[in-house]
Amino acid sequence: MDKIATLVQKFNPITLEEMDRVKLMNRIDTKFAFSVNQLVELLPALSNDYRILEIKDTRTPHYQSLYFDDVDFSFFNAHHNGRTNRFKVRIRKYVESDLFFLELKHKIKGRTDKKRIKATDFSENLDEQQVTFLNQYLTKDAVLKANLWNSFNRITLVNNVDEERLTLDFNLHFHWEETHHKFENLVIAELKQSKLTRNSPFYQLMKTNYIRPYRLSKYCIGAIELYNEKNIKYNRFKEKLLKLKSINAHVA
Repeated sequence: MDKIATLVQKFNPITLEEMDRVKLMNRIDTKFAFSVNQLVELLPALSNDYRILEIKDTRTPHYQSLYFDDVDFSFFNAHHNGRTNRFKVRIRKYVESDLFFLELKHKIKGRTDKKRIKATDFSENLDEQQVTFLNQYLTKDAVLKANLWNSFNRITLVNNVDEERLTLDFNLHFHWEETHHKFENLVIAELKQSKLTRNSPFYQLMKTNYIRPYRLSKYCIGAIELYNEKNIKYNRFKEKLLKLKSINAHVA
């Protein structure tokens, strides 16, 4: 992690206020998975094309999330079954900014539409205002309960020219009650674009390094690790999960 701390200093910074031009609450996401060791090799190639978000003197800020689903894991199953209309619900804390949001991500026909309202803190029980907000968008009045904690560090890069952001999440930690799982050598990259273009410097860098797009959310990874086949079926994700564990196990 010391190498990452050094490499991120090579980027020109961008503030949260400046980044408002690329909120991309409605977007196309393309994900990739690779190792922290590869991240160290790849970062220098991005410094001329992207600026880095800096919050209170840190360029690798912390994020904490509390995810919600119903008793049948309907959100997880919708992703697992390849539904093109699906949701994720979480409360997220942006640690350095000390901000909390209840966030709803709606994936529909390849686009991600993200909506959120401010929250005051984490709570495993959604209050009336939060339930009312969610019921505007969910297809039915779902009874949701908290089921997964997630934390990670994030590098956020903003394209100097195009309407594009790139997040690089690492030091992933999932837990619920006494069960913990860590992916300390795994990086989940997410390229966020207003419209899909493979001319992105990052996309081209992935292509040059033979790293293909990868579809699997952090919520799904955590749910599989914490609940396994006693509670959920994930046969369609098994090959992907094995790849992620292989990446995580490979430390130079």
